[in-house]
Amino acid sequence: MENMEKHAQLIGILWIVYGAFSLLGGAVVVVALLGVSFIPEMGDVAPQVLRIVGLSVGAFIFVLAIPKIIGGLGLLKRREWARILLLILSFLSLLNIPLGTALGIYSLVYLMKPEMINLFKLKT
Repeated sequence: MENMEKHAQLIGILWIVYGAFSLLGGAVVVVALLGVSFIPEMGDVAPQVLRIVGLSVGAFIFVLAIPKIIGGLGLLKRREWARILLLILSFLSLLNIPLGTALGIYSLVYLMKPEMINLFKLKT
């Protein structure tokens, strides 16, 4: 049982870090596209399009990062809802090669083990 607790803690930390990197990526997208939109030779329409796209894509990435962080924090507190949330996020992250795939597989393998399920039933 102690081994499963270590895996649960590691998975929670990895999801928090993964979510933080997603937030950082969203910020980079916003800053890059907003910065490029201020180039003087861009014309009239392109800067507006770049600003809209930059803010929209950045906001979308931010929204996707929040459940990762919340799920990781919940997993650290041994909440059953967090285990289920991270199972869903793990499945969806399989398409995000290579880090999302690796984290998704690791999370799916361990969060679905009967020992892990019992650990969360005991703690909630």
